[in-house]
Amino acid sequence: MSTSSSGRDLRLALVAHDAKKDALVTWARDHVTRMQDAILFATGTTGARIKKALPQLDINCLKSGPLGGDQQIGAMICEGRLDAIIFFIDPLSPMPHDVDVKALSRLAIVYDLPFANSPTTASFVLKSLAAEAA
Repeated sequence: MSTSSSGRDLRLALVAHDAKKDALVTWARDHVTRMQDAILFATGTTGARIKKALPQLDINCLKSGPLGGDQQIGAMICEGRLDAIIFFIDPLSPMPHDVDVKALSRLAIVYDLPFANSPTTASFVLKSLAAEAA
């Protein structure tokens, strides 16, 4: 079972820009065993894509990012309801929602929450949280 260092189920937020959604689905597929017992939250479109590819994962879909999903995740950070954010950002495309990205990044820093932006970093974060729980 995936649990956080406090013994609770691991709580992860999953977010991806459009050009990175496939990469996040691939990453989730590679780590499905570790995430199977985790409490997962995802912005709308990202969550729907992961649910379709990995129906064994129980994903709580929030609003789409531009419609408030990023703010919902921000609130969860402030309330201490997450153990990490996996946010695959596309650095090569214009970011119309750059303000939302910066807001989540700022909150992750303020609340000292792991904030992974690439598959390699996300893997390290997930493995580290799993190791702490063991």
